[in-house]
Amino acid sequence: MDLRLKSISKAGFAEAIAKVELYRYLNEPEEAESICLDILAVDSEHQLARRLLGLTITDQFTGAPGDRYAEVERIFHVLRDPYERLYYTGLLLERRVKAQLRAGRPAYSLVPLLEEAMNCFAEAEKIRPKGNDDAILRWNSCVRLFQARADFTVERPILSLDMDDTPPH
Repeated sequence: MDLRLKSISKAGFAEAIAKVELYRYLNEPEEAESICLDILAVDSEHQLARRLLGLTITDQFTGAPGDRYAEVERIFHVLRDPYERLYYTGLLLERRVKAQLRAGRPAYSLVPLLEEAMNCFAEAEKIRPKGNDDAILRWNSCVRLFQARADFTVERPILSLDMDDTPPH
């Protein structure tokens, strides 16, 4: 049996994108990823397929070391639109935090990642297209995540005092 991949036609891209979205809704990100790869094999610069490929990979995050964070970062880094680069990088970081939380990683250790996501959303908000509030919606989601989890802050350890620094009784 011949196991070579077959190319799809550019005329079929719209239908293929619709299938990507359907498979994402059905929680079948591996199928969606495969279709994105088929589109990108024909048109490596297809921006929507790139965005969806990154999202389908983040749909597969479990918080395990094998999650493909660096791969998604590379995918989003080459998006042409500066707003999209910022927005989708923020989304990558936010989804990484949520996957790590589900995996049981201590929340306080994820604060820098969540803050970085929020910085991306704040910068994206500044250059967003008119009428596009997606970056604001994601910012608000991050704020609510911070507010919902008291374990995002950790008290500083108490330092022992030297004898010379002992406060008077």
